[in-house]
This record gives sequence, structure tokens and C-alpha cells, in this order.
Amino acid sequence: MTNAVMKTYAPADVVFDKGEGVYLIAEDGKRFLDFGAGVAVTCLGHAHPHLVSALTEQAAKLWHCSNLYRIKGQERFAQRLADSTFGDVVFSCNSGAEANECAIKIARKYFAAKGSKRYRILTFSGAFHGRTMATLSAGKQAKHCDGFGPMLDGFDQVAFNDLDAARAAITEETAAVHVEPVQGEGGMRPADIAFLQGLRQLCDEHGILLMMDEVQTGVGRTGKLFAHEWAGITPDVMAIAKGIGGGFPVGACIATAEAASGMAPGAHGSTYGGNPLAMAATNAVLDVVLEDGFLNRVAQTGEYLQKRMDDVVAKYPQIVKGARGLGLMVGFECVVPNTDLVAQCFNNGLLAVPAGDNVMRLLPPLVVQEEHIEAAIAIIERSCKELSEKV
Repeated sequence: MTNAVMKTYAPADVVFDKGEGVYLIAEDGKRFLDFGAGVAVTCLGHAHPHLVSALTEQAAKLWHCSNLYRIKGQERFAQRLADSTFGDVVFSCNSGAEANECAIKIARKYFAAKGSKRYRILTFSGAFHGRTMATLSAGKQAKHCDGFGPMLDGFDQVAFNDLDAARAAITEETAAVHVEPVQGEGGMRPADIAFLQGLRQLCDEHGILLMMDEVQTGVGRTGKLFAHEWAGITPDVMAIAKGIGGGFPVGACIATAEAASGMAPGAHGSTYGGNPLAMAATNAVLDVVLEDGFLNRVAQTGEYLQKRMDDVVAKYPQIVKGARGLGLMVGFECVVPNTDLVAQCFNNGLLAVPAGDNVMRLLPPLVVQEEHIEAAIAIIERSCKELSEKV
């Protein structure tokens, strides 16, 4: 059969028919342990009963009505995020790239409304903020930008985790600093606590905005609701997506009232953002993630996974040379090409995700249990053994 899908992906030759918890089941019945979670999206696993119930109930009532009218689910979602974070206001959208676009616009509009010429945004090497022209320009990764030039002006970049370089790069035109607390696409590289704290101080000193990209790190992925909490700081603006919809396409941009003070009616918009169906999903996710003890369990499970990953590194140093990350956002530093290990794990029934810096990402659903981790480690060890026999 002719495949009319645009050739922007190179998918594995499998079609998944359904999911159950931390497993995906292919059309031929083969079960895969899902430690990719749709790239950190299905935070509650597949077919979570509370999420299914919420979406089913809403689907029978109303899908879409646009932001020309009040949407109660959107108002509830925004208030819950405001109550649980540093933020005062929330803009609902459909993806992480859109959430980051909103953050960029907030920073520029904030200073424009004050008559300031500040508009440039400082980002960091290895960053990934999305696939739109502005977010590509912010990330500056050659493999993503090649063929799409010229990139948009207004973005400067220095080395990740280098506070001195960040300090030196701030000019009278700098409006904001935009950073991921853990670089996912960049290779599961956590920002140093002192680096994040230093960025907060730098922004305060210069009167500019600190913006966090928590598209992948947010909604409990690292064992805190948002990863910047580990550093004991708060940003002025934060982009989130992925896990907040549990598989439904949702993004959001959270900001303080001051940071968002330039965003008047007409300044930004989204046709689908905050629609009733999406908001049913987000509020159902928050119901679970905000339950007492949920995030503590994620942190504990993350520690267990990282310990078992260290065991694999010690056993197969010719295949993997290290493990890094935070919570349930972790990865193996590979000696062999990371795609080889991802493919071998796939053949053995485990889904993982390649990342930059030759890393294989593990991003299991937040509801993963130790027994699932043991099953995954067994597959990884088997895959490492098979690859070592070929080296």
C-alpha cells in the first residue's frame, strides 16, 4: 500500500493497536514494555481509567467552542496550575513548541509595553525548544536548523551549565534567559543546581525574565511537580506540555502577573487551545499527579531505576559508559551508536528513545512499578549482551 505520510519520520515497522498501563500491544499481539511513553507524554500510562472516564464523559457533551466564550474546564485548569506553581496566569495551547512560542512573545511584549528595546533571549548549547521557526532559532541545533535558514534574529547562545558565559552574554538588549532544567533532546543533561540559582540571580540583577522550558521535565517527570523546584527557585515564565495531557495534545504557558502584563486581549491566541476536551484530559491528569504521595513515589521509583541502570553500566561497559538524568527522566551514555541499542531493545520488546550526545532515553510512565523496571533492565541487559557479541 502506498504511504502518503510526509517523509519527516523513519518509524519502526510496527503498528500499535492498544495500550494497557505501561505496555503497548502491536497488531500481531506482541507486547512491548513502553519506556518511551510517547517521548514523556503518556505520564499515566495507557488507558488509565480516570483519564478514559474523563474524556469519555466530556466527549459526549462538548468538544470545542473556541475562546470567544468562557470555558469552565480551562478556567479550572489555569487556577489549579496557578495554585500549584509560582504563576498567576496561564495560556492554554496545543504543544510544547507553542508553549515556548508564547513564552518568547511574553518576554518581548513585556519590554515593548514598557517602551524598552530589550528583545533578545539567551539560550544554551544542546537546547531543544521546538520545531517552529522561532523555537528552532532559539535551540540553534544544526541538525534541526539545516535547510531552514536564515534563522530568526533575537537569540544568543552560550554553553550549558556555564554561569560565567551567561553573565558575559547579557547585554542591554537581553530580555530573558530561557533554559531547560534537564536537557532531554540534548542528552538527558541536568542543569547544575548552582547554575539555575545563578541564572535566577542574574535575571534579578538585570531586571530581565527567567523562563523555564519544562515541556519534558514537568508534571512530575523528575519527582517534583516541576524540575526547577529542585533548585529552590521560581521562574517568571514556564512552558509545559507533554505529560500535562496524558496523551492528549496540550501545552500551556504559565507566567507571573508582572511578566504577562503586556499580554492584553488580541496579543496572542489559539483556535484549539483550552478546548473542553483537552481540558478534561488536563484536569484528569492533575487529579492523579497532585494526589498525596504520588510525586514521592515517582522520586523513589526514579532512584530505583537509576540504581539498576548503574548496575548495567558496571556489567556492560563496552556498550554503555554511564547513566544520567533525574527522576524518571534518565538515559544511558552509549559506547556503541545509541540507535543500535534502541533497535536491539525494540527487537527484545522494550521501547526507548534516542537523544543527543549518543544517549538512549528511558522515560517510562510515572505509574511504573519496580517489577516493570526489573523487566526493562532484563531486556536492556539481554540487548547489551547481544550487542557485545557483535563488537
